[in-house]
Amino acid sequence: MGSVAYVEEEKRELAKDVHRIARLGARLMNISYGGVTVQNGAESSLVVDVKEMQDSDPILLELKGAVHNQRVEVFSQRGDGVLRYQDKLYVPDVGELRQHILAEAHNSKYSNHPGATNMYHLLVVYWWNGMKRDIADFVAKCPNCQQVKVQHHKPGGMTQEIDIPTWKWEVINVDFITRLPCTRRQHDSI
Repeated sequence: MGSVAYVEEEKRELAKDVHRIARLGARLMNISYGGVTVQNGAESSLVVDVKEMQDSDPILLELKGAVHNQRVEVFSQRGDGVLRYQDKLYVPDVGELRQHILAEAHNSKYSNHPGATNMYHLLVVYWWNGMKRDIADFVAKCPNCQQVKVQHHKPGGMTQEIDIPTWKWEVINVDFITRLPCTRRQHDSI
């Protein structure tokens, strides 16, 4: 930190606070009428990891060149040099990055096991080929999600008690199972 000896006695604490804010990475800008504006930004460490991993993937480096030469329309690059697919960060298949992103979205304190559909909606920032399948596989392997999974089966029909006959073939009971997928001969019942 620079010296505050040149600052008036009553403003030294304020000057120290300004230096602390500047060390945190905030941008300080003077305003024409004598004030100061403080700007601070935050970026997810996952976004930084995606940026770094894109530069280590040779296929993406080739794709970045094609985007730069405007041969690919669905991909784009902004000033930060990050490859995007329809404005979503393209996550390369390098290391455990994809699994880390899935775990972060799935186990977050704020989303807490959201299920496949909601998890897909949470990941609107990222994209990779086969993302929906990877999300479904990830959720299918989660023991907590499997324990609380909602069952979407219709309840069984009304059950009736079967009388025990005194003689063979005196009473015959039949169960019909209908609306099954059609066979080659177009049968849908058992």
